[in-house]
Amino acid sequence: MRKLMVVMVVCAVVVGFTTLASAGELRLILATGGTAGTYYPFGGAIAKIWNSKIPGMNVTAQATGASVENVRLMNKDEVELALVQSDTIDFAYNAKENFKEKLTKMSVIAVLYPEVIQFAVRGDLDVKSFNDLKGTRVGVGAPGSGTEANFRQLMDIYGLKKDDINAQYLSFAESADQFKDKHIDAFIVVAGVPNSALMDVANTRSIKIMPVEGTMASMLMQKYPFLGAAKIPANTYKGQTAEVTTVAVMAVLIAHPKLDNDTVYKMTKALFENQAELAAGHAKGKELDLRTATKGVSIPFHPGAVKFYKEKGAM
Repeated sequence: MRKLMVVMVVCAVVVGFTTLASAGELRLILATGGTAGTYYPFGGAIAKIWNSKIPGMNVTAQATGASVENVRLMNKDEVELALVQSDTIDFAYNAKENFKEKLTKMSVIAVLYPEVIQFAVRGDLDVKSFNDLKGTRVGVGAPGSGTEANFRQLMDIYGLKKDDINAQYLSFAESADQFKDKHIDAFIVVAGVPNSALMDVANTRSIKIMPVEGTMASMLMQKYPFLGAAKIPANTYKGQTAEVTTVAVMAVLIAHPKLDNDTVYKMTKALFENQAELAAGHAKGKELDLRTATKGVSIPFHPGAVKFYKEKGAM
């Protein structure tokens, strides 16, 4: 009789969960990034599309430490969705960089837009290239973040050693505040263009955006093939009158493999069918493109997303 009661309770729980989900209680967390970056507001715009277009869905965009933390959160089953850099998921999947073991509990929904490496230096400093950064105080990104990994890649190519700079492990918002108060001399942002932290700083202090170009850019992309060429248009930031050549990774939307195929299919479909509304919610929505949504990543796509792309002839 006890066994029968246990079975009945379990069945009731399962049935109850299904009923709640179908009644509008499918609650999901979308891990994003810091509040001064691109991930957090763009994640909010994505969640708004899903919540308004898919019956029974309630997605919350959650501020986090960005890519590396997001991958770990997903692999601990603490979030169902996340925004990440393409290099970070490659590192996690293959146990490289800060990942000591393979983290494979994640799948791709879409490649969203280029995340451009943007490096700001105080306008009054005589710094013309990364080689001139010796002895300076640099905001290199949050500890263990994808941004910090990108900075180490730059140091590697330019031949800088760890002790050549005074590294400050700060979020974008923290770097901006420290820069404005002249506690650091430079900082790196890896995000969509324009970036709110850099816009804020440029309206307060004179800045220079450092280029990554020529032979150094070629060497960087050859050694780190998840990086690609990119440009920051002239006048993106106050005082930046010329186009800046640099490199970029890709911003990627990933899902936990436990999400069922039909749910992810609907989520993928909703993003592309409501792109105009997504673009109205955040400028990065304009860059979502069916032609590039399946390119630039090294880990598997979620079967639900694959179904959508095959229907559209994009995969």
